[in-house]
Amino acid sequence: MEMQAYGSGFAKAYNSRWSDFAREVAPHIRHFYETTAIGQLERTLLDLCCGTGQLAVHFLEQGYRVVGIDLSQPMLHFAQDNAREYVSTGRAAFIQADATSFRLNESFGLVVSTFDALNHLPDEQALMKCFQRVFNVCKGIFVFDLNTRRGLEGWNGISIDDGDEGTLLIIRGIYDREGDRAWTRITGFSPTPDGLFERFDQTSFNTAFEMKRVREMLLETGWRRVHFARIGELNVPIDDPEYERRVFVVASK
Repeated sequence: MEMQAYGSGFAKAYNSRWSDFAREVAPHIRHFYETTAIGQLERTLLDLCCGTGQLAVHFLEQGYRVVGIDLSQPMLHFAQDNAREYVSTGRAAFIQADATSFRLNESFGLVVSTFDALNHLPDEQALMKCFQRVFNVCKGIFVFDLNTRRGLEGWNGISIDDGDEGTLLIIRGIYDREGDRAWTRITGFSPTPDGLFERFDQTSFNTAFEMKRVREMLLETGWRRVHFARIGELNVPIDDPEYERRVFVVASK
């Protein structure tokens, strides 16, 4: 099983409905990074699984050089459009690639992956490959977030989102305790210019990784320091990451 890629219908809904998370966490990550020694010198970012590019745009607005990677070409289409003024000047680049096998000819002071993107990897082997790829291109700090097992257990249920732009979303979630994986199926109906509706279906999963193993794998990869934190206090380690529903992981060289 490979990492998941999103289709055009989901990418459109994501860009308009679910991009706030990236906007909210971006300033916290940047402020934390800029308190570190390398963060005071190096203004380069790799946005791994960059989605529709809102986090990248925040860093670009602050003068960073940014490369975004995503497996989904429709997501990259929106990212390129959202950051078009920076793409045109060469300050930003967006590349279609897998988080477990990408190769780049440049390195970065900061690497981020947000909105539980790495939960979309199927198993520890894939997660380890991702860590190794990141280690090869990161000069300093790696920050990413994961849904914990406790967080994923709350996915059971169904919800209906009939928010702005006339798009209706039906979201069904289930947590498979035996498989340690949570599944979401999103059915969307979005209006078209001719007054009809276009339907899309997107199924995705989150793998529940054991936080202790995540830390061990990062250290095995070569990171010197690893701690878990909440987004508002990335410099403050928390003792029991499994108690959180979502946890941020900070690794440094």
